[in-house]
Amino acid sequence: MEFTPEELDQLIAGNQGSLWLNNADLSNADLRQADLTKARMLRSNLSGADLSQADLSGADLTYADLSQANLSGAKLRMTALSGANLSGANLMQADLEEADLSRTIMIGANLSQANLIRVNFSEANLSRTDLSEARLNEANLSETHLIEANLRDADLSQANIREADMSGAILEGANLDGASTEFAVLPDGTIDN
Repeated sequence: MEFTPEELDQLIAGNQGSLWLNNADLSNADLRQADLTKARMLRSNLSGADLSQADLSGADLTYADLSQANLSGAKLRMTALSGANLSGANLMQADLEEADLSRTIMIGANLSQANLIRVNFSEANLSRTDLSEARLNEANLSETHLIEANLRDADLSQANIREADMSGAILEGANLDGASTEFAVLPDGTIDN
């Protein structure tokens, strides 16, 4: 399903509850500051879309394509993004507290200074992702690929990093107080047991 910019503006402006946009083609759409709270966009194509400062709290973006999308400063609290493609996406300073990002592909994404408290990243691919200064307190990073990820000055206190692969990751200044790293591959290639 494709929309013209005018149709999309009308649809969002007339939104009286949760918007249903499953399987929609919203690639390169201008959705800056849009209110998409609780929207259902399963398997939708949002690649290259501008969602900066948008409110997607409680939305369902399961298996959506958000590659190269701009989500800087967006609100994604408790959003379902399981299995989504966020490769190369900009989520700088986004609020993803308690979001489900399990099994997502986020290679090369920018999550610097993002609020990732209690986010579920289990089995996600965060290789070469910028997580510098991100708040990952109590996040679930079990079985996650963090190969060459930038975790400089990130707060990983109480995080579950069991069985994660952190080969070549930058952990300079990161807070790992109370984090569980059992059987994780550490940046130097050793396994924590």
